[in-house]
Amino acid sequence: MVDGFIEGLDRRVRTLVTLGVLALLLVLGAVWGWSAATKPFPGAVETATCVDTDISEGSRLFADQVVVNVLNAGGREGLAGQTMQLFADAGFVEGETGNAPRGTEVDLAQVWAPTKVDPAVRLVLTRLGPGAEFVRQEVDEPGVTVVVGDGFEELAEGKESVRVGRDTVVCSPPE
Repeated sequence: MVDGFIEGLDRRVRTLVTLGVLALLLVLGAVWGWSAATKPFPGAVETATCVDTDISEGSRLFADQVVVNVLNAGGREGLAGQTMQLFADAGFVEGETGNAPRGTEVDLAQVWAPTKVDPAVRLVLTRLGPGAEFVRQEVDEPGVTVVVGDGFEELAEGKESVRVGRDTVVCSPPE
C-alpha cells in the first residue's frame, strides 16, 4: 500500500513539476512576445537635409546645390508649402516649411541669413525678384531661409547659377 502511494506521489510530483516548467515557459514566452509586439518598428535612417560642402572660388553654385526653407508670415493657408513647391520646381532642394514667428511682418518676401555675400543667399534672392529683402538674422535650420508674405505670388526668372567669389562653404544636399 505504501509502495502504491509513493508511486502515485512521484507521478503527481512529476506532473506538477512538468506543469510548473511549462507554465514558466508560457509566461516567459508571453513576456518576450509582448515586448517584441510593443517595440516600435525600426524607422527610416534619419539623414541630414544638407551637409557642409566646400565651394572653391571661381566655380558656379547651382540651384540643385542649395537647400531652401520657407516660412509663412502671411495669412494665406499653405503659402509656405506652395512656395516650397515653386522652389522645388525651379531645381532647389526642399528643406523645412512652417510658419514664421508671431509678429513677423513681410509684404512680399525676405531672405533671413547671417550674411548676404553667401552665394546660396545671392542665388535665392535672384529668384525672389527685386521686391525681396535681405534680413541679417541667424536661423536654426541649415540652408537658406525664405519668409513669404501675402503679397508673394511666384518666383522671378532669376539666375540658374551664381559665380562663387571666394572659397566658401554652403549647405548642399548629401550625395
